[in-house]
Amino acid sequence: MSDRFYIALGSNLGDRTANLARARAAISNLKSVRVVVESAVEETAPLGPIPQGAYLNQMIAIETELAPRQLLSALQRIERAAGRVRTVKWGPRTLDLDIVMIEGKEFVDDVLTVPHPELPNRDFWQRELEELRGAFHV
Repeated sequence: MSDRFYIALGSNLGDRTANLARARAAISNLKSVRVVVESAVEETAPLGPIPQGAYLNQMIAIETELAPRQLLSALQRIERAAGRVRTVKWGPRTLDLDIVMIEGKEFVDDVLTVPHPELPNRDFWQRELEELRGAFHV
């Protein structure tokens, strides 16, 4: 049985628009994943203490039979392929992919917490999530 996941995409290094487009394509090419709907792309100020440029952000809803940790691993591979290097927490990045929510479910282990713990603190995620969920009349 498929679950609906909401995935946040963000980029503030390089060609941000192209980074998001390549991420959407890579996610849609994952085995057992179907991209159902995409939010609008919006530019947001960076979060955290590190000086950096503005982000382009977007959220997509996917349906998949992958388990949360399997999906996280696949997303991290896509980040690495886009040149993401994890050096500084909340630092600039070519691509950031986060599992924000799983429709009707929670997931917690030693690596992943869903809903994402930062969801209440990110207005743009809340707007994007509302836009996507509105498409499903949830």
